[in-house]
This record gives sequence, C-alpha cells and structure tokens, in this order.
Amino acid sequence: MKYNIMALDIDGTLTNSEKVITHTTKQALFHFQEQGGKIILASGRPIPGILPHAKTLHLAEYGGYILAYNGGCAIDCQSGGILFQDTLDLAYIPEICEIIKDYPVGINTYEGDHIIVGNQINRYTEIEARINGMPIQYTEDFPAYVDFDINKCLLQGEPAVILELEKILSEKYKNKLGIFKSEPFFLEIVPQGIDKASSIDRLLKTIGMKTEECIACGDGFNDISMLRYAGLGVAMENAADTVKNAADYITLSNDRDGIAHLLRKIAV
Repeated sequence: MKYNIMALDIDGTLTNSEKVITHTTKQALFHFQEQGGKIILASGRPIPGILPHAKTLHLAEYGGYILAYNGGCAIDCQSGGILFQDTLDLAYIPEICEIIKDYPVGINTYEGDHIIVGNQINRYTEIEARINGMPIQYTEDFPAYVDFDINKCLLQGEPAVILELEKILSEKYKNKLGIFKSEPFFLEIVPQGIDKASSIDRLLKTIGMKTEECIACGDGFNDISMLRYAGLGVAMENAADTVKNAADYITLSNDRDGIAHLLRKIAV
C-alpha cells in the first residue's frame, strides 16, 4: 500500500520531550514530502501553537495542512485559507463556568495570539501557555469576555479533578458537546462530532484522497479516533496502553525519532 498522506499529532509524537522536531525526524519528513507525500499537523493546539512547526516542515511549500483545535479548524498551508471550521455555541459557556466555579481548574480559549483564561491560573494553564508560546490573559468574567467565535475551550487542573469534571460534563452535555481528555490534566470542550478522525475524513474528502492512503501517528487519548480511522494507525512507544491498543503498529518513542523510524520501516 502506498501511503500518500500522514496525519501527525505534535506533542509527544512529532516533537521530542523538549518540544523540538529533531534533525532526523525533520529530514525523514522532508523526504516523504519530496516523494509527493502530504502532511497534516493534527493537534489540539490553537493555530498559533501549530504554525511554527508547519513552518519548520515547509508545509506551505509542499502543500500540507493544519487541523487545529482537535480538528475544529482546517487550514490549507499553501494558500493560508480555511478549508472548514466548526465553532462552539457560546450559550454553553456560562453554564460550564457555573459548574466549575468551585473547582481548582482554569478554563481557557484563544483570541488572536493570546490565551484567554477564567476561573483560575494554575501550573497546567502555564504548561498550555508554554507549549503554544502564547501569553496568558486572565479575565474575571470569562463568559462576558468571550463574545466572539471560538473553536474550543480547555479545562486545566489536577488529573483527579479533570476526571471528575469529565464525568459531570459528559453526562450533562451528552449528544450536545464533545468532552474528552487530551492529557490527564487537560479536558477538551468542542462542538459535538469534532474529533481528529472525523476532521481528517472531511479533509481527505475535500482534497480527493482516500482513508487507505493515510497514516495517522499519535500518543494521546485524543489521537485514538484517528489511529482507528487511518489506513495505518501508529502509536508512539511513549503512548498509554489504551492508545497503543487502538493502533496497527507501535513505533519508537518521540525521544527516539519514532516518526523517522516508521518511515524507514515502510520504506517511504
């Protein structure tokens, strides 16, 4: 089978523990693109947090794509245009903020190059800011401030608290919103039906490619859907067992150039 397009999660997959794309991985992905392959950067990150990696991999020159916000917004890197996007119904935000007000969690969304945060700033909020290279802007009244279109909200807190809120919010907003963990300390809140698999499927149909042509690589809980969807689903060695169980193949870890190892194995 000839794989012509590759969907890559960023954190824990494309980048190593230092949040860097190594020279070895970079060269392997350049080779893949030079052979006609296309790359999709599929991440829960906001667009500003993905663009530097898209630039590093020259996706504008090679004709790659970005799926930001877990697939809530698709961008053609060559033209810079938005192919499709889904936005969160703002009517849910006051309800969610009321539910979480007594929990030690932050809630954030994104405006331009800033992370807009309500409820509290904690160490996990700071991790989100550091990962994306974006400054934090705190607001006392998050629901009132967020009066513009957004693709997602993110809750940040201790894993036990996030697990509890995942159960509460999933039950309350069943069949209304997508509620899932991307990390043990991050809870994603997105429009119903948004996940990496459905968004990759929508993108492939838009650009005239088939599921069978697609490799998907990831390490996080939010990558499971795309690993199951793709023609070849690849989990990183550093992934949790639940993620590995969804994959067709397990490659080396992100600190051992697992993406480059995969490409060598399938002789791309």
